[in-house]
Formats: sequence, C-alpha cells, structure tokens
Amino acid sequence: MKVAVVGASGRAGSEIVAELVRRGHTVTGIARHPEKIADLPGVTAKAGDVKDGAALAALLEGHDAVVTAVMFSDSDPQTLIGAVKASGAKRYLVVGGAGSLEVAPGVRLIDTPEFPAIYKTEASRGAAFLDALRAEPALDWTFLSPSALFFIGERTGKFRLGGDQLLATADGKSSISYADYAIALVDEIEKPAHRRRRFTVGY
Repeated sequence: MKVAVVGASGRAGSEIVAELVRRGHTVTGIARHPEKIADLPGVTAKAGDVKDGAALAALLEGHDAVVTAVMFSDSDPQTLIGAVKASGAKRYLVVGGAGSLEVAPGVRLIDTPEFPAIYKTEASRGAAFLDALRAEPALDWTFLSPSALFFIGERTGKFRLGGDQLLATADGKSSISYADYAIALVDEIEKPAHRRRRFTVGY
C-alpha cells in the first residue's frame, strides 16, 4: 500500500515508517523538517505543516491510508480531519494518547489524582480529537491509544490489544514500546479490525 505518515520524524512516527518499510509498503514521510526523516528504501520525505490544511491535503492525495503522529497541542483536529477528507485517502489512523482511556467505569486516566499535571493539556487535546473523530459521519478512522508509559524500547511483537480501558500488567504497570506500538498500528492498516473505533495496545 501507499501510506502517508505525518510526523514521520518523531518517536512514534519514525517507528511506524520503519515498520511499514519492513513490510514492503511505500511511504511518504511528512514533517516540518524532512531532513530528519530516516532515509529508508521506499520512503519519500516531504515538508509539510499540520496547520496548513490545503497544502497538507495536496500532499496526502493518492495514498491508501494516512497516519498522523503529531502532538495534539501543536495541531487542530478539524484541520487534520479536513485535510484527510479532502485528499480522498481511504483510511485515517491517529497515534492517540492514553489519557482518555478508562481506569474504571466512567473514570478516565486523565481524571485520576495521580495523572501528571504537565501532561494534562496534551491529554485533554487528545480526548477532544477522539471526540471529533467520533462525530464524523462517514470517515473511516481508527484511533490507537498507547499504554500509560510510551517508551523507546525493543520490538518484541508480544503485546495485548484492548478497547477503551487502560491495559496494565498484574503488578499495575501500563506500558508499550514505540516499536511494538508500530506493529499494532501497521497490523490495523493491513487488516482493519477497529474501523471507526479507538483501541489500545500494551503489555
């Protein structure tokens, strides 16, 4: 497939690009600084601004799927969603956040006393992005939330998938590496199982 990855130079984006290449897909990597995108076979690096919807839509044209892996605080849901819709891309996948996942019925991680204040703005924006997707009448979207700890680590291929609830191990740890997250996301691109839904991945 031909896949566009917006935010391709970031931690999640770069791992997603690498996983797509590993599986033989053609990738357009889009970032403010395209020179920071890994030089891999099958990857075309292009400069793009997430705040310029019209220009972004033009970059996304002709792709089977679009992935956005950008900070919610640095982008606007309607601009990104509008760019994807205008591009004609068939699928839209969003690298989500863990803050909107539930830790108990009706209680989100972001609403717990332990949630770090420094991450509240980004988490709130992520929750708003998910709400915006859920309000879209026809867009074929998927929002993949990582676990609470999203870290640079090895690619093990061993993880669990969940729905709207935070995944944690028996000792209470909730984590996923960027590399294993990328496997789950590319699996979803290749074999859609969560259309118009949020899901999560963790150990």
